[in-house]
Amino acid sequence: MNTCDLSLASAALKAFGSGALYWPDQALLCVSDLHLGKAERIARRSGTQLPPYETRDTLTRLAADLDTTNARTVICLGDSFDDLTAARSLPEDERLWIARLQAGRRWIWIEGNHDPGPIEFGGTHLAELTLGPLTFRHIAEPGATGEISGHYHPKATLQTRARAISRPAFLIDSDKLILPAYGTYTGGLRSHDHVLTNLMRPDASAILTGPRPVQVPMPRGAA
Repeated sequence: MNTCDLSLASAALKAFGSGALYWPDQALLCVSDLHLGKAERIARRSGTQLPPYETRDTLTRLAADLDTTNARTVICLGDSFDDLTAARSLPEDERLWIARLQAGRRWIWIEGNHDPGPIEFGGTHLAELTLGPLTFRHIAEPGATGEISGHYHPKATLQTRARAISRPAFLIDSDKLILPAYGTYTGGLRSHDHVLTNLMRPDASAILTGPRPVQVPMPRGAA
């Protein structure tokens, strides 16, 4: 399995190469920043036409991670839809697909800054959730501990002898874990950006996503 083991506040977790986070003891899968419907939102606001396949690609990967883990609880950590109009504009087959993924599971939508909560969809809608030693919220709070968040779409670059490899990345230190964006059409904030270097401790690590997740010291300088 393409995962990397990690620990936060005594909770044993697994970072998936897809960008999902799994908590085996709770049978819980957490994903952040799906941004479903982004192609529709871009077309609506700017007229730029992108291939409208990002929602299906994101849901395909999410379905695969759910099949792998058989998770009983799913936390979507905010910005699950690119905005509320994008959520309401999803085709019926994609809405039904989400409903099938939710069936038989506890499904929690955490409010994001793009979507205050997709109330037309099933599940529970919360500003944040504390479960055991961990707190799940969309945007990291300075000084918080045992915190899992998203929002920043972190990316990290690993310099090899042959080339620089840049990928979405988890960022983790002894206090907090920031998830990469799970959605297909999402950009990212480099790990050396001052916003992230100010949030994370000096000994923070980055886990680059992909077929073989790689954990490295969090890059703090431009590659």
